[in-house]
Amino acid sequence: MGASLNGLGVARSLACARVPLVVVDTKITRSGMWCRYVRAHYIKSLIGKAFADDMIELGKKFKQPPVLILTEEEAVHAVSENREALANWFRFRLPADSTVKMLCSKAGFHDFALKHDFPVPRSVTIERLSDLEYLSELRYPCVLKPDDKRNVLRGERERAVRVDSLSAARARAIAMLATPGGIIAQEWIEGPDSNIYFTLFYRGSGGSVISIFTGRKVLSSPPGIGNTAICVAAPEAREVLESLTLSFAERAGFEGMGSIEYKWDDNRRRFVMVEPTVGRTDWQEEIATLCGVNIPLAAYRHELGLPPIPDQSCRVPVAWRATFADRVPPHLLGERTKIVDGYFRWSDPVPALQFYGLLSALRRLKRAWNVTMALKLLQVKV
Repeated sequence: MGASLNGLGVARSLACARVPLVVVDTKITRSGMWCRYVRAHYIKSLIGKAFADDMIELGKKFKQPPVLILTEEEAVHAVSENREALANWFRFRLPADSTVKMLCSKAGFHDFALKHDFPVPRSVTIERLSDLEYLSELRYPCVLKPDDKRNVLRGERERAVRVDSLSAARARAIAMLATPGGIIAQEWIEGPDSNIYFTLFYRGSGGSVISIFTGRKVLSSPPGIGNTAICVAAPEAREVLESLTLSFAERAGFEGMGSIEYKWDDNRRRFVMVEPTVGRTDWQEEIATLCGVNIPLAAYRHELGLPPIPDQSCRVPVAWRATFADRVPPHLLGERTKIVDGYFRWSDPVPALQFYGLLSALRRLKRAWNVTMALKLLQVKV
């Protein structure tokens, strides 16, 4: 479910085991819809009853309920809220709906982590203008984030904003509160992008650990606050972060697909939890597969009752790169590291041609059109 770069990586992870695949999305232009290993299926919406109705119609076409792997935030909520109806047609595993909602809320996650003594940055929640006084409780710099990530995905809010002073935080918070939903302000965790780690996992029936992998960002885009641009395996942090992740998942009743992002705090010399991903694969999920830990395939086999397959060893260090535009910092990768592009593969080139060629050209045309219309509007005003 979902044909963005995330979904494309999942499709390739499953295709290497010759799993028959249907990729579902609302946009035929998504790169995953062009993958050679999939059958693309278009639906009208990722939200609410319209989503559930379309998915049930799709489910009726299968002789047995297929495994449903989610890669989109909106789809997680839609499946969770319609789980009883969809469970007749698909196999999927999610935490309880109340847990999904709690963990998908940055404020909810922070409160839960504090209550159970998990390490998180000092934060305050801002839901209304009267809450702005809480900003004075923090040390600066800080980062402001929407409480609900779906507001970012819909283009209604910025993903995250770093502010260096109380006055800047107040001004930015007032602007963010002009759109629906609360925000969370967190003290900035010192350290470069390469201090950001993540543990990806799948917990099956009874909380059993089906597959788990720990990686590290090398570069974010934009730096410090953006998506993963380049990442690698992080075996040096496995013992600490995987134990912490599974302890959190157990305490939260967190089953199914998920991950937790961490950052190493250079000042306090410890790992701090930044945020979880709930019920779906993460943007950089494919780095695990490239390093021999195929989490989507392990989840698929578990839900069908098939025996697990052992993780594979990776002889050559691998780095996953989102796009060709992301420049690799040479001092952060070893000379022998193999860099794999998120879109381009010689064995499956069309998604890259579609993304780098067609979509890039359409974006340039859109920008040119916007500039032209702006100039005409100025001429009219003059």
